[in-house]
Amino acid sequence: MWICISLFGDVDGSPTAWTYILAGVIFSLVNAVVKPIATILSLPFILLTIGLFTIILNAAMVAIAISFTPSVQMSFWGAVFTSLTISLINYLVNLIVPAYNESIQKKTLS
Repeated sequence: MWICISLFGDVDGSPTAWTYILAGVIFSLVNAVVKPIATILSLPFILLTIGLFTIILNAAMVAIAISFTPSVQMSFWGAVFTSLTISLINYLVNLIVPAYNESIQKKTLS
């Protein structure tokens, strides 16, 4: 979140590490609680757009998280670019750490 807020958002005053940690925790909570419900409700749009609506859904999750984070603002397009950046970072991390992903899959299958 530090990279994305620095690139695409604005922080009032002088940002501290706790600002970015809080933003990350709030984003994680929003993704864990709100995103599954929003995904199920928007499933017709996701199917109609062949999955492209998930970009808007992810941007909405970022916007919700940023709205609850004090002293941090971000535009809608900043939220879109943030969601794309987070997705790219997650993809690259999954490429770098494939053994961890394989061990998780083996545990869930057995």
